[in-house]
Amino acid sequence: MLFLTLPLAGLLVRAPWSTLAERLGEPRVLEALRLSLVTATVATLVCLLLGVPLAWLLARVAFPGRRLVRALVTVPLVLPPVVGGVALLLVLGRRGLVGQWLDTTFGVTLPFTTAGVVVAETFVAMPFLVISVEGALRAADLRFEEAAATLGASRWTIFRRVTLPLIAPGIVAGAVLCWARALGEFGATITFAGNFPGQTQTMPLAVYLALETEPEAAIVLSLVLLAVSVIILASLRDRWVSGP
Repeated sequence: MLFLTLPLAGLLVRAPWSTLAERLGEPRVLEALRLSLVTATVATLVCLLLGVPLAWLLARVAFPGRRLVRALVTVPLVLPPVVGGVALLLVLGRRGLVGQWLDTTFGVTLPFTTAGVVVAETFVAMPFLVISVEGALRAADLRFEEAAATLGASRWTIFRRVTLPLIAPGIVAGAVLCWARALGEFGATITFAGNFPGQTQTMPLAVYLALETEPEAAIVLSLVLLAVSVIILASLRDRWVSGP
């Protein structure tokens, strides 16, 4: 416990409390915070759009290679984020496998842009949502869906009116964890999107930059991310933290 809590206590002890409000009001801090909140929220929405159907497929449909697909979904959890950023660059960069086509056909360039930040955050955060929603789908009682089917409800109606309410806690928990992971993403973001103030410099990147020139500013930014982490854990304590 000391090993886990002393570093956090060090942040609190060394924090410049007397100038905290002033430092939090600095334009570069507010800009990094705004960009982090916007990109993390957009990345979470993308994860919901793509991750919920994928989780449903893994939980409810038996198809060849399902175990392989499930393993591939969890790869970003164990893959070093910098490696993920390099992989994204090789696929979506201007000379990448897909990025070259996007650039020549549509004039779309993702690396070193705000959209690139969203892509990097989505890549590393989506497994949290898929795993959470798949677990909720497996735990849901299928008898409710079967009863709705016998009453003549279509598949879409069953999913919208029965399945979604049943798995709503899992979706919310997964979305919150996904958002928190996207907010704290560093390695893939700096590799794929760079570190440009006002465009790709999120809070973790601002912490890294401030640590080299102004340690107290880095501490203040770290406190913001620490507060977000504590709030996330507190909001999900009944699902993830509390035990018998």
